[in-house]
Amino acid sequence: MTTMTINMTEKAAFRLRTFLRATAAQETAPVRKGVRLAVADGGCSGYEYKMDITSHPKDDDLVVEQDAVLFYVDRNSASLLEGLVIDFVDGLIESGFKFTNPNATDSCGCGKSFKAGDCTPAGVSCS
Repeated sequence: MTTMTINMTEKAAFRLRTFLRATAAQETAPVRKGVRLAVADGGCSGYEYKMDITSHPKDDDLVVEQDAVLFYVDRNSASLLEGLVIDFVDGLIESGFKFTNPNATDSCGCGKSFKAGDCTPAGVSCS
């Protein structure tokens, strides 16, 4: 484990644990699943969040456990995700995971991408 901080609301933690249990139940052998969390170039602000379910961390991943959820964070994304808060919104117009990132200097109206100071790559339209 590492000292990196990732926070979740109760609703987000419940949703992630539910997803992880459901995907683990599909396996023939018992396996502990986790969430690969990363930042990639893209989105309308320059960086976009990536989340995938996996049971295999990569060699250079940081491993963080929060609220009984394992996160695998690639080292290149770690500084941009330090202190991230993950929430889950379930509404009539929009549902899904929402991110509040203390490292973001600006974010897109869609909430799926962000800018981080001068190091952000050029963004592309949200369309």
